[in-house]
Amino acid sequence: MSTGNLHDDLIVFDGLIISKWGEEVFDAMQRGGLTAANCTCSVWENFRDTMLNIGEWNRYFAKYPDRLVKARTADDIRQAKNDGKTAIVLGFQNTTAFEDRLEFIEIFKEQGIGIVQMTYNTQNLVGCGCYESRDSGLSDFGHDVVAEMNRVGMLCDLSHVGPNTSRDVILASKKPVAYSHCLPSGLKEHPRNKSDEQLRFIADHEGFVGVTMFPPFLRRGNDSTVDDYVEAIDYIINLVGEDQVGFGTDFTMGYGTPFFEYLNRDKGVGRQLTEFWKVDFPDGLESIADYPNLTGAMEKAGWTETRIRKVMGGNWLDLLDRVL
Repeated sequence: MSTGNLHDDLIVFDGLIISKWGEEVFDAMQRGGLTAANCTCSVWENFRDTMLNIGEWNRYFAKYPDRLVKARTADDIRQAKNDGKTAIVLGFQNTTAFEDRLEFIEIFKEQGIGIVQMTYNTQNLVGCGCYESRDSGLSDFGHDVVAEMNRVGMLCDLSHVGPNTSRDVILASKKPVAYSHCLPSGLKEHPRNKSDEQLRFIADHEGFVGVTMFPPFLRRGNDSTVDDYVEAIDYIINLVGEDQVGFGTDFTMGYGTPFFEYLNRDKGVGRQLTEFWKVDFPDGLESIADYPNLTGAMEKAGWTETRIRKVMGGNWLDLLDRVL
């Protein structure tokens, strides 16, 4: 198959998108051949504000039924591929929306929430994030949250989570867990990147690694290209094998400095956690419409069609079959 034909035939699953939702982004999803994605609808928001965000998504599903469908299962994603639509797995990048109520977890599951990150950068009621100065691990309440997420069928995401809390979740969960969007510290040291030991540990416990392309965490930063992204995916495959790896771009299409400032403050309004980044997406992956270039870069790197199919989405589907 040529690159174009192969890409058109793939299940393409992006493990994390947090873009400015609207027609421009949805059109780009169609042009890029995106089958499905984990789309963030809550970071710092509480229960009520998160429900309002879900309500906005429900309006999108009603307005664009020819393009979008809410995905509750992996089979919904397969059906979306057959129908030429993009399946949206709604996700959170924090457990803030659960507040201190375990019963909210099932309520969100009923609304189509399939993937939830346990903490976002700092400490919450569940555990500690990767920028917290002291990672005390998963709290007792956090153990209850993991158990309830397992019960209702929600994937525990550990991308922004501290190393001790991550290890605790990996050990506590009865279902596979994931880093939906991370990079290896073996290529660049950064608090958000994962060590070889952490990557092997999650894989050894049947977990999953989605590789991000967020420029501040890539080896060459804002000078990166789509080939550098494939290099990072290759690095992780060489550690854990090709069956437990996918991609999660962390696309922030349509957003500028105010949004990054909101994300990079504790609880959205507190102390600044990181320097403000100038984000230039890798050359060749400037837009959600550019997923065919990722497939092409994998072919250019000499990947087999089998590996490309797995990493572009097949492995994600296998994971979601087991968890959702």
